[in-house]
Amino acid sequence: MKVWIPHESGRALLGELPRDVTVEVVEDPARLPSEAAGVRFWVPPFLAGGDATALLGELPDLAVVQLLSAGADAWAGRIPAGVTLCDARGVHDPSTAEWVVAAILSQLRAFPALARAQARREWAYGEVAPTDELAGKRVLIVGAGSIGAAVRDRLAPFEVSFTLVARTARPEQGVHGVEELPGLLPEADVVVLLVPLTEQTRGLVDEKFLAAMRDGALLVNAARGPVARTEALVAELRTGRISAALDVTDPEPLPADHPLWAMPNVLLTPHVAGSVRGLLPRAYRLVGEQVRRFAAGEPLVNEVVDGY
Repeated sequence: MKVWIPHESGRALLGELPRDVTVEVVEDPARLPSEAAGVRFWVPPFLAGGDATALLGELPDLAVVQLLSAGADAWAGRIPAGVTLCDARGVHDPSTAEWVVAAILSQLRAFPALARAQARREWAYGEVAPTDELAGKRVLIVGAGSIGAAVRDRLAPFEVSFTLVARTARPEQGVHGVEELPGLLPEADVVVLLVPLTEQTRGLVDEKFLAAMRDGALLVNAARGPVARTEALVAELRTGRISAALDVTDPEPLPADHPLWAMPNVLLTPHVAGSVRGLLPRAYRLVGEQVRRFAAGEPLVNEVVDGY
């Protein structure tokens, strides 16, 4: 059985594999290391776009596609019949949760304005002080999966209160359904987006969603850019009524002349929440376990169904 992975360093991170498993590295789908026949398990490059899915049609024996990303939006609906798609649920929990906490604190404590003042060599105490603070804030987490739980756990010591929202309500766990958002948004000081991109979540953050947010609220998008309608987001941010911290945008990369770049109430990072040094060790531990499960005929974990 052949397994294709995208990183040479991944070989040593997979752990012990069955003897009949051959691991080959495919850093560039345009340059394959061997014949496509016999490849049963493929790990595409991290954050590979829709163009990478073209290789699916060239792998006649493929049985499993194991993503290194938590999101499967570029792959869901494009996987051939009989092939199982799995995401990297759990791998990005620490890094994405850290980014969310850092982004919230940075915006509330005016770090972007202070960084701009530092670049100008200006002592900006009078410009920014007193800043806002995280203590006492009401945080609405839209996306109550493993990353949402990791964000909640890391924010808990900051004396905040939480409301969690998922695709469907889980009353026994205190999780609200997405249909309850209109009544929840006006009560939240910070709204964190962590939902996967599906047909149901595309454009979730629209004019009505933004208008329902309270004055002075912070929107944090660590999900996918198209979860928010960019024109509506730009229009609302231009009023100065709310602020935002965005690790993802639509389009992406964001063009240099896009108005989001110049807004003083927007913190932008280039989709880096999951790109940390610990990514590959965590990701390949999952890949190795999945390969061993598949070789032994055991059920795989993190199987993507209906885009989730």
